[in-house]
Amino acid sequence: MSKKCGCGCCGADDGFQAPARALNFLRAHAGAKPEVVAIAWEREDGYIFRYDVMLPKGIHSSMRAGIVHLVERCVKFVLWAAGGWKLYLSGPDWIVKPIAKDYTAKGARKFDYNFYKDLYGKPFEVVILPLKKMPETFEREVIVKNNTNGNRIGFDLGASDFKISALKSGKVVFSKEFPWDPRNQADPEYHYTKLSEGLEAAAKALGGKVDAIGGSSAGTFVGKKLGVASLIRGVKEKNPSKYELAQNIFARVEDEWKCPFEVFNDGDVTALAGAIVTKKAGILGVAMGSSEAVGYINQKGALTGRISELAFAPVDLNPNAPKDEWSGDAGVGAMYFSQQAVNHLACKFGFKFPKSMKLPERLKVVQAAMEKHDTKALKVYLMIGRYLANAVCWYREFYDYSNLMILGRVTSGLGGDIILETAKMGLEAIDPALAEEIDVFMPDEKARRLGQSVAAAQIPVVKK
Repeated sequence: MSKKCGCGCCGADDGFQAPARALNFLRAHAGAKPEVVAIAWEREDGYIFRYDVMLPKGIHSSMRAGIVHLVERCVKFVLWAAGGWKLYLSGPDWIVKPIAKDYTAKGARKFDYNFYKDLYGKPFEVVILPLKKMPETFEREVIVKNNTNGNRIGFDLGASDFKISALKSGKVVFSKEFPWDPRNQADPEYHYTKLSEGLEAAAKALGGKVDAIGGSSAGTFVGKKLGVASLIRGVKEKNPSKYELAQNIFARVEDEWKCPFEVFNDGDVTALAGAIVTKKAGILGVAMGSSEAVGYINQKGALTGRISELAFAPVDLNPNAPKDEWSGDAGVGAMYFSQQAVNHLACKFGFKFPKSMKLPERLKVVQAAMEKHDTKALKVYLMIGRYLANAVCWYREFYDYSNLMILGRVTSGLGGDIILETAKMGLEAIDPALAEEIDVFMPDEKARRLGQSVAAAQIPVVKK
């Protein structure tokens, strides 16, 4: 097992194992008639996302465990990229049967099993089929146009703070961040009251006249209803009788304000913000905040309805990689592109934090150190940039994009610039051709911190 980071641009001894590199190696040796392992996930309304892994025939027994691990990581990535309640598999029994067992109520992926069973309200299924009977990709496409007329409020709900912006005819007249701690609250009135306070402050800046409200929130959605979301995790765990009330927070806001109202997953709004800034399509937006939030606008300029919860999607094949505390899985995105990643790397490189200090405050310590050119902080941001270079290649396996925009609190300040430049150099070293095709960029500092709330404000349609 290699101890190099796998990015081709450094000699970091952190055990990182790049999945895209492993896939490319197998493709290169697959030949004209490869062994095909087909993966497809079905979600709501019969939408399908399919991904095929090409393998050489006659895999030696000594390599089989590694191949099964790689294919399972692809299965999991597609699940958290597209969503789904029904898994279709096709391939050799020695690959597909152990993976099918993983995705059961008592299997290795029982977190994923329960998450999606609860989200879709359907029995979770795994079906093994011959290749010729595997379903093909069938994607949803929804065009979302941004609007600027009238008095608008936009909000962006994160785990450590939320942002509120007020726009008058497209001009930002109010922007503010409000601290809160939603994950640890058992009463949904906390969430509703805090958000209402922010909306009232924005409305005051608009003279009390509000024509539309648009929102961005961490978590999964079924319509405007929150599905599984860390923001209301405390309610579910400590006060389950009020969980449905917490899920319907946005319906309450819409009913109170009585104006056009829309709310989207924060990852989708990240992608929308990128589309507004660049005026381009084919955008994968990655927000590095309390966790990793991802959204996607395809090459046609449409949202696809994919779940894109890449915080739980694998980016590192190393089974000894850091584990996400919620899912319990190793090597997933939340541990590489978020405040959790900064904390993990900072501790590794010598930062000392009081046990009582929370992740947002720890991030501020690292950011302040970076502004003073501290070498420990530099290592943190260099490593995140190297991880991102690999992720650009890996994400391209499952998303057709030509622009990758990064933003969020982790990308603020000098550290964000280092992440960006390191990722660009790393991508050039890994795959020069791909580096020519994909523009990795950040918006300006203000847009990085408040861009999602401003973008969200422009989603609802107001009749002129």
